[in-house]
Amino acid sequence: MTKLLYLTDCYLQEFESKVIDVVEEGVILDKTAFYPEGGGQPSDTGWLKWGDSTSEVKHVYKKADIVYHVLNGPIPEKDASVKGLIDWNRRYRNMRYHTALHILAGVVYNLYNSTITGSQISEDKARIDFTLEDLNKERVEKIEREANRIVEEGRRVKIRFIPREELMNNPQFIRIRPELIPDIPILRIVEIEDFDAQLDGGTHVSNTKEVGRISIVKTINKGRFNKRVEIILESI
Repeated sequence: MTKLLYLTDCYLQEFESKVIDVVEEGVILDKTAFYPEGGGQPSDTGWLKWGDSTSEVKHVYKKADIVYHVLNGPIPEKDASVKGLIDWNRRYRNMRYHTALHILAGVVYNLYNSTITGSQISEDKARIDFTLEDLNKERVEKIEREANRIVEEGRRVKIRFIPREELMNNPQFIRIRPELIPDIPILRIVEIEDFDAQLDGGTHVSNTKEVGRISIVKTINKGRFNKRVEIILESI
């Protein structure tokens, strides 16, 4: 089992670890700050260093409780002590976009009682799909306006962990299909102070002001009760 350091500290850029194993799928560490691809968020990239060697971490993914680091370059030996370095520009961009999507999800949930059917963060944009039947121009403008109000208010973004039973007793925390909820006893909640709280395993900024202005650039009709919103963020 790989300990996931980013779950409690999204701003961790460097860490020390030990190689548990080296397999065809990649290098397995006892702990990692690299985010593995999942939940619509791309994996982190960066570097592993040990001795006089450096390898690029070009992809990270997770199967069960194991995180695999796919390297471009030399491969460390089992039991080697390594230093991980996160590509911070990529990580921070993904953090901003992920929090932006949570803000949009909170706005749409509060205004229209709509939940999420999917999301994806890309290099220079992101999209989120909602269980909405109507997404007219006036609604889009209202969603964008309310989202940017939350950004400008500089609300704290907090991480906390709750028992599974508490989650199931608070369905407002669940914005994804129930079958996607991890089958584990303790679950992670990302909370935007006095606004919204959601079950989530990704990386986020610590204050909504860090997101920057959200611009809705496109909407797509994906079905009668499935509407897509695409966004870009202004530089900060």
